[in-house]
Amino acid sequence: PLTALACQEIFKRAAERLAARIRDELITGTYQREERKTWNEFRQRYEADIRSRLRPASVRSATEALSHLERIIKPKQASSVTAERLSEFVRVRKTERGKKKNSLTSMATINGNLRCIKAALRLAHEWGYIKTVPRFRMEKEPKKLPNYVTPEHFALMYQSADAATKPADAPFPIADWWRALLITAQMTGWRIGELLSLKWADVDLDAGTATTRHRDNKGGRDERVALHPIVIEHIRPLRAFVPCVFQWDHDRRTLDVEFAKIQDAAGIKLPCRDAGDPRHGKCTDACHRYGFHDERRAFATLNAENMTREALQALMRHKNSSTTDRYINMARQIKPAIANLHVPTLTTESSATG
Repeated sequence: PLTALACQEIFKRAAERLAARIRDELITGTYQREERKTWNEFRQRYEADIRSRLRPASVRSATEALSHLERIIKPKQASSVTAERLSEFVRVRKTERGKKKNSLTSMATINGNLRCIKAALRLAHEWGYIKTVPRFRMEKEPKKLPNYVTPEHFALMYQSADAATKPADAPFPIADWWRALLITAQMTGWRIGELLSLKWADVDLDAGTATTRHRDNKGGRDERVALHPIVIEHIRPLRAFVPCVFQWDHDRRTLDVEFAKIQDAAGIKLPCRDAGDPRHGKCTDACHRYGFHDERRAFATLNAENMTREALQALMRHKNSSTTDRYINMARQIKPAIANLHVPTLTTESSATG
């Protein structure tokens, strides 16, 4: 146990360090009492910081989350964002209208907001706007079996690619563009943003490689990957005097609309994963279609049993192996090992009785 003299010495040194820090801040003109550090000041600095280092989609998510936070709890000082106020934020968000008709904000959306807020508050702590990061829990989300594009449905979409009407004015059939996009997504596991950003300058058709750039992927690093010959065969006819392999001069919503046309022409209608969820509201056609991320899930699901976890993690460019484990576990749920199950003897003939 420490003696009284030793405790006194520890407190003295801590006070001296604090005094030195405050003295330096006074000299440089940066001193400000914590309670006077306003939320607006932090928000301006935070947005300037994330714009310089995060992808546009991440910036939009963070900006949206903080805007909801400001609208609901109206913080004046950065220190006023407490665990109690964050509980109020969650309570209000649960009652607000969701993106789908007659639905409430989903738990996944609320958790997405909370993750962005937590990341912002960590920076607020690092920059000295708050003493500690308030502790709060994520909301419990209902477990859903995720979709992935099955081989049967992929074949139907591949055959129905001529239902799309964009991209127009290309020097090749529109169906060829879509078939190349679908096969590349299915056989690389790349996110749709990476695919649309892939430039011809980063593709070597002869060597069969492509380079995904750090600015376009979530891994945050440049990486060269080998492409399957089938992928090369599909993208080679798209070679034209345009910068990107999958040149798309429209917004993402239009891309989703065209993808929906292909699925409708293929006669694909999925069961609604949110059926029975009271927050889901009225079911729409969008509930019954694949999204582009389902192609990425298909890559992981259909290949998880044929390669090591390390290989799958490298191909999907996951920073954390636990993310890869989720895909492997999903594959095990969707594709159970049933080959060795006992099969009862079945017959339609009635047995004779003595």
